[in-house]
Amino acid sequence: MAENICQFYREFCAENQIKTNPYILQILQERNPNGEFALKLRGNQRLRQVQRLSDDDVLVLCKSLQRLSCVTDLDIKFNNITNAGITHLAELLQQENSRVRTLDLSFNDILTHGAETLSRSLKSNHTLLSLRLSGNKIGNEGSMHMASLLQVNDTLEELELSDCDLVNTHTHTHHEPIRSHHDQLHPAVSQATQSVTALAIALKNNPALRCIDISRPLLFSHQEEWAEHWANMLALNSSLVELHLGKTGLTDTGTEKLTRGLRFNHSLRYLDLRCNHVTRDGVHHLTKMLRENQTLELIDLSSNRIEDEGAEYLSEAITSPGCSLKELSVKSNNITTQGLLALTRAIKANTTLTHIYVWGNHLEEPVCKAFRELVSSNRLQPHQTDVSAYEVDGQVFLAEASHCLRRHFYSLDDYGTNTQP
Repeated sequence: MAENICQFYREFCAENQIKTNPYILQILQERNPNGEFALKLRGNQRLRQVQRLSDDDVLVLCKSLQRLSCVTDLDIKFNNITNAGITHLAELLQQENSRVRTLDLSFNDILTHGAETLSRSLKSNHTLLSLRLSGNKIGNEGSMHMASLLQVNDTLEELELSDCDLVNTHTHTHHEPIRSHHDQLHPAVSQATQSVTALAIALKNNPALRCIDISRPLLFSHQEEWAEHWANMLALNSSLVELHLGKTGLTDTGTEKLTRGLRFNHSLRYLDLRCNHVTRDGVHHLTKMLRENQTLELIDLSSNRIEDEGAEYLSEAITSPGCSLKELSVKSNNITTQGLLALTRAIKANTTLTHIYVWGNHLEEPVCKAFRELVSSNRLQPHQTDVSAYEVDGQVFLAEASHCLRRHFYSLDDYGTNTQP
């Protein structure tokens, strides 16, 4: 099969007068597949010479894959693919014999029209389970097309739209009114959250999606009305397992809104709120919700500012009966000895929490000793925290370890197609 793919690839290159890409040929020859296989053509490989894929490369690659229809996972992130290349991929996805389950297009040069083309092709596709578009500047309109897709497609289980500039910051200023199709004037902030709100509305009735990432959408609304829509969605949605809302500018007010919906949610297991503006008050709302929600297992609060009082609120929640939290990250939250010791005491009293990450806070010697004791007593395994104790001249210090909260909780392999976890 590997020889056939390479042969088809060379033939299509010659037929379309396109120079063969040695990187593609090398990867195809190395695969030596026996039946279906995953094809990784990442443009950021460091250990081999890479000629990044262009739109012409995508054209002949898709022609070759259409002939054999044997690729189940296609990873072509960090290349030079534009809207033109997406047209060829859309044709591949629309083939009746397409077997592509996952498509990773992260960090290419895809814009709004490319997102529209993908959306149209996937409305009739029942094979693709995972689509990753992070790092492509599809803007507000492109995100609206993705929301439209979620209203129709009941197969897709993972959608990544982080760092996609979901708001088009060049269409207006903060003070300009936005005119709708019905000639009604709306404040500019409504445009600033339009696509993010549309995604939440689409998810209210979508039965398939398990994981969505909209981190860093470039929101300009200070009222956080988008959080109200996501809270309403969480109260109704019964399929979402993993939600990434990092770098959304979320404040305590927005956190309070989200927790209202989470009280009624029984599917979400991973909540990512990293790099926001959550303080002790926002954590207070979270911890009250944790006493009622026994589904959440992982929370990422890295790079907020919860400080000691927020850490103490979390400690109380961790030790409360019925708390199902297993992994927690409070890295870089300006927590001092008081808050960190409260967390270590909570870990001792709780057998459910298995992972905690605290680097970037104020790690004074009492904290260093407490974490050394947690590890030496086997309450924490060394790979379940991001600090490692060492001693110099009788004084205990903590060094940063390479471990961190896992970036993804949801896995297609764990749950399969349209399977409720």
